[in-house]
Amino acid sequence: MPKFPTFPTLYNEALQLNISKLQGWGYLDPKQIKSGTLDWSKNGNPSGSISIRANTLSERPYIELDYKYRDEPRNYKVYLTSTPSNLNRGEIWYFICPQTNKRCRKLYSIGGYFLHREAFKGCLYETQTQSKKYRELEKTFGAYFKSDELYSELYKKHFKKTYAGKPTKRYLRIMERIQKAESIPYHEIERAMLR
Repeated sequence: MPKFPTFPTLYNEALQLNISKLQGWGYLDPKQIKSGTLDWSKNGNPSGSISIRANTLSERPYIELDYKYRDEPRNYKVYLTSTPSNLNRGEIWYFICPQTNKRCRKLYSIGGYFLHREAFKGCLYETQTQSKKYRELEKTFGAYFKSDELYSELYKKHFKKTYAGKPTKRYLRIMERIQKAESIPYHEIERAMLR
């Protein structure tokens, strides 16, 4: 009898709160209270929306999340902590997971609450579900299959190719991957796909 297939929940497909993005949007500026709405979309279709209120004025900073999950209202606080940057340029912020009390930079919404990844059982990252053959193909020919993405990143509106007359590290990294993709002979890709 064949094995019953399992379809694990993927972290990559879950709604995520990323502390770096919150910081970039100004929610974690010092000594302030800021409110707003975060929206998610998938393939151009809205997939989620929450109201967020960040309070860095409090002695114990937090973000307050307010949203509905399957028509059930949810409102709770996620406390924040920070450490001084090793570059002496401000603070590095972290979430404190409401369930595990672990410090983290991303929270995932699986089952209706935004929590640290270790709060969920049986969830995987997409790469963990790929077969050994696929991972081998990805390692060898991944640059070829992702060359369109590399070119679109290279020609984004505000992409900087140089800084102070020198090529940026990001530009050099993309160009290296593009050159690697272009150096792969097409007949080798065909042969690998037929194996």
